[in-house]
Amino acid sequence: MYLSVRIEIFKEDDAYVALAPELNVSSFGSDIDDARRSLKEAIEAFLEECEEMGSLEGVLEESGFSKTGDSWQPRKTVVWSDSQIASDEAIFRGKRIIPDLSKNLDL
Repeated sequence: MYLSVRIEIFKEDDAYVALAPELNVSSFGSDIDDARRSLKEAIEAFLEECEEMGSLEGVLEESGFSKTGDSWQPRKTVVWSDSQIASDEAIFRGKRIIPDLSKNLDL
């Protein structure tokens, strides 16, 4: 089986955290390469456990993957953006106000 997985790596304190967001699997390491290796091991363990439970295909499908032959591909990202969402200060003063967040989306 071939599985294409998107990963994100970010620094958190003195460690590097690697995340496979579609699978909700993460791990960490002392440097980027270590975090990547550690994440690969965590993904392999996760997939093996799913296979043993007989739920691998269902888990992958629920995570947005599609199967073509012996290959599983994640859904394709159409738009990717870093967005800042700010909420109304009144919420933090104890009032129950739901702000219009649409004006704060940077899409």
